[in-house]
Amino acid sequence: MDVFIQGFIVCFGLIVSIGAQNAFLLKQGILKQNVFWVALLCFLGDVFLMTLGVLGLGSIVANLPMLSLAIALLGACFLFTYGSRSFISIFKSVEALKASNENAMSLKRALMITFAITFLNPHVYIDTVVILGGIGGHLDFDGKMAFLAGALSCSFLWFFGVGYGAGFLSPYFEKRRTWQILDFLTSVIMYAIAISLTAYAFQLAKQIFAW
Repeated sequence: MDVFIQGFIVCFGLIVSIGAQNAFLLKQGILKQNVFWVALLCFLGDVFLMTLGVLGLGSIVANLPMLSLAIALLGACFLFTYGSRSFISIFKSVEALKASNENAMSLKRALMITFAITFLNPHVYIDTVVILGGIGGHLDFDGKMAFLAGALSCSFLWFFGVGYGAGFLSPYFEKRRTWQILDFLTSVIMYAIAISLTAYAFQLAKQIFAW
């Protein structure tokens, strides 16, 4: 039980931040669009990555710097694009929640964005594979399973809690100004992470190519 709680607490410390993934899930929750599937994909991403890390398979990724570089560059491009779309939406029509609901994002597009945000961010691999894997990887098999169960329990509760809990904020988003604030914050978050990934890619490239 102690190992289970440790896994839960470590995951909570890593997952509670307003990053690209949480920002997108929050917006889908407010709009009440594709919430279940977006939250499920976020959780399944953690299942895959945390399992790799805790079972010691994360070293494969760590030993492939070119793969990390490619992921960082793709992630930066995607987040710059998504951030720009959020920034442009600040200046769109006066219709807020109603217009957003009438032009609901398709499930396919929502899942594609979620997949990209989840897997095109090297920081996600650092959190799930390196940090969680480093803490839980030294345990025996039963301990690893308990640690992993605790971490994944936290992940499940967090993603579905944020997704469905955000729906209670919908009444506050009837006004255009509120959406402008959310879109502005979303764009800032996306740009900040994209810049961080670009800097990470630059440093990684210097190491790989010995600049």
